[in-house]
Amino acid sequence: MNGNDKILHVLSDKALTGEPLSQEDIRFVMNVGQEEILSLLQAAYRVRYRYFGNNVRIHVLDNVESGACSEDCAYCGQSAESGNRDAVHPFKEIKAILAEAKQAYDAQAFRHCLVFSGKELGEARIENICRVVREIKERFPMQICVSAGILSEADALKLKQAGVNRYNHNLNTSSRYYGEICTTHLFEDRVRTIKNAKSVGLEICSGVIVGMGETIDDYKLMLDELRGVGADSVPVNFFIPVPGHRVRNFSLPDPVDCLKILCLFRLGLPETEIRASAGREKYLKSLNPFCLYPANSLFTKGYLTVGGESMEQTREMIEEAGFVVERVEY
Repeated sequence: MNGNDKILHVLSDKALTGEPLSQEDIRFVMNVGQEEILSLLQAAYRVRYRYFGNNVRIHVLDNVESGACSEDCAYCGQSAESGNRDAVHPFKEIKAILAEAKQAYDAQAFRHCLVFSGKELGEARIENICRVVREIKERFPMQICVSAGILSEADALKLKQAGVNRYNHNLNTSSRYYGEICTTHLFEDRVRTIKNAKSVGLEICSGVIVGMGETIDDYKLMLDELRGVGADSVPVNFFIPVPGHRVRNFSLPDPVDCLKILCLFRLGLPETEIRASAGREKYLKSLNPFCLYPANSLFTKGYLTVGGESMEQTREMIEEAGFVVERVEY
């Protein structure tokens, strides 16, 4: 075992004892050379296996309502500033929503994720979402995650009572960098939403988008802040320059960079579900199966306005890599 291998083993030891990564640890991971990427993957896998074994959770995302959002999030094709009308569609008909839920259920997806665009819910909208969730749950008793913007504690309770299991509200980047990607609401608004969801017993899904101009130093903040809000699941998205985006300093990662990031989040959040999300197919390319060594969860079929692998392709990749699709007993 050479010197760097020993350091990586120490980092996995730290993760297994719950010790947070230092800024120096993070810099070391992000500066690992391509010839040492397998050692980094091994260190991350050692932690992943302790908490999740070889299981992989498949999540299916349904973009129920898209576009017409009042916010100016620079990365998003649905924002008010994007001008991308292709990303806009109204609240789907209930028949279409139920048909897509059935597809996810029949495919034994671990969780079905419903996404609604916009900043806040409003009384009529929250009631409509609750009705949709109740109808899905009556027919298909599966785990439901909802993403619907800024959330009050009262609305969070309504979602919980309707049968929602988990609420998604991404931090997206660090508090230091947040003002560079959005000006119509604050990072603190996102933290408050997560606290409101947690206060009524909802699980929390909160992820990040990497490649938007953040620095290595921001990764330390991201990990600390995700730990601070108690995220149960962290989708790691790689920035995709969709039509209408306004991110000024984005960078397109190469496959090895993507693996480093996923390993970093596994080592930094050892007991948390880490999901390889948007951009994994686009950027990992032939290294796509290696994302399973740090990540124990995947999205399949698509990511809001960007398509992805089919359920069949995702299952095949998981099984051929020697991992096991985690099934839900409904």
